[in-house]
Amino acid sequence: MKFPFRLPWASAPDRPPMPEGKAYAPIAGTPLALIAGEGEARWTGRSYAALAREGFMKNPVAHRCVRLVSEAAASMVFLAYRGDVEQPEHPALNLMARPNAAMTGADFLEALYGHLMLSGNAYVEAIGLETPGKRSAELHLLRPDRVSVVVSADGWPQAYDYRAGTAARRIAPDGLLHLKIFHPLDDHEGFAPLSAAQVALDLHNAAGRWNKALLDNSARPSGALVYQPKEGGNLSADQYRRLKVELDEGYSGPMRAGRPLLLEGGLDWKAMGLSPKDMDFVEAKNGAARDIALAFGVPPMLLGIPGDNTYANYQEANRAFYRLTVLPLVTRTAAALSGFLGRLTGEPLALVPDLDAVAGLVAERDALWARVGAAAFLTDEEKREAVGY
Repeated sequence: MKFPFRLPWASAPDRPPMPEGKAYAPIAGTPLALIAGEGEARWTGRSYAALAREGFMKNPVAHRCVRLVSEAAASMVFLAYRGDVEQPEHPALNLMARPNAAMTGADFLEALYGHLMLSGNAYVEAIGLETPGKRSAELHLLRPDRVSVVVSADGWPQAYDYRAGTAARRIAPDGLLHLKIFHPLDDHEGFAPLSAAQVALDLHNAAGRWNKALLDNSARPSGALVYQPKEGGNLSADQYRRLKVELDEGYSGPMRAGRPLLLEGGLDWKAMGLSPKDMDFVEAKNGAARDIALAFGVPPMLLGIPGDNTYANYQEANRAFYRLTVLPLVTRTAAALSGFLGRLTGEPLALVPDLDAVAGLVAERDALWARVGAAAFLTDEEKREAVGY
């Protein structure tokens, strides 16, 4: 964020140089200051690289939200079913446990969910190797900004182009799984949750940069030196240069914060910037942080953001996070992977998350087990089915 006020000795590209020996002559009765207003806001782009750089890599709230969602979702265990029968030895489970030589299953899923959070899209490529009597395959994630959809004449995707540097190749739809978050205005690309919080993201980052610049500028807002002598007259060129040097060397920088400003006759300091209190700095930054957390579906209480927490305690907020954010994301991802891996392995498959292994849903599962166990009118087989066995 740039300051809307500049110091009087700041150079301007359209100001002619002051002739040597000439006096600097401002209009009589006006302060010695240059005011430049910038009324148009500048926003971060919505590309994957821009959101990743300004959000995940520079903003602590967005960074924590992405990691919280992706790590929680990646920790959920999948169960494989063929019809109603569990298949603990299904080859798809082995493939998900070790998708490729460079990544474990948790690493793979964490990166997949991270791509969805930052770009709204995730691309999984299957590389199969045929050997006599055995089929093996690897799963690889493609960076979303390197993949583009090739649309046919009838409007349906017919292939995907992947470009990395100068290398480019085309991938058939059968070998690529495209996961995406609903986009109301795009038929083929997903919508990144961080894009919905773009204004809050820029506001939060700008508040941090403003605070840092304020500390670098002697920890006080910008202002202007006003020269209004009682008997008229103007600063000479030598006086102007000496005043500029004294201010630069004696009163600028964080190490000189709070040093008293010594002014000669006719000089007065006028503050021209709003203080953090006037701007309601802390509340504006916390409000932006809450908006970022809202876009990701993370309760602000889990991030330590003060304000209008609507949950009675941390445990309730954590349970709502798993139930309303993590579980829907994992369920829809499991459904997409089921069809893709089922075709890859050649066996029918239905992947479902194991809710008994989710720490955030322990209270709900305990209540379900107690309620089912107390139902005397159910047989043991019916009780097992009711709790997911």
